Amino acid sequence: MSSSQRLLHHFSAHRNVTNMLIDKIEENHYDYQPTPTSMSAYKLTTHMLTSFYTFAKVAQEGNLAPLEEKHDIEQKNLSELASHYTEKTKDILASLTDDQLNCVIDTSAVFGQKMPASQLVSMAIDHEIHHKGNLFVYVREMGHTDLPLFVKWG
Repeated sequence: MSSSQRLLHHFSAHRNVTNMLIDKIEENHYDYQPTPTSMSAYKLTTHMLTSFYTFAKVAQEGNLAPLEEKHDIEQKNLSELASHYTEKTKDILASLTDDQLNCVIDTSAVFGQKMPASQLVSMAIDHEIHHKGNLFVYVREMGHTDLPLFVKWG
């Protein structure tokens, strides 16, 4: 299994569950916040989807230019956005070559250091896992009790 395939497999195992959680968020709960300082369910979800996609684009392009891209996400269905960004992100991850993954990117402006693209993608996976934990709390507080395991392979 190539490096890009391993990253894609790891990403998919977590994104599968993220998408299952997103599918449980009804439109009338998009503004839900567990605390006044928390992101809304909509904001948290779109942050997760667009952040990973953007980090994957940075890895693909070898520079921070994708951080400047704007995402047209306002007032859209979360499940549709999840499907859209998941497919776009999978396409990028599947296309990454070993040369791209080994390329050292100057991420000093964002992370204070340079790092290989593979490390950036690994950080994006960790970021998704972190916020997926938040999403579990949101969805449970919305009244859902039939929740998936934290990871779904295959």
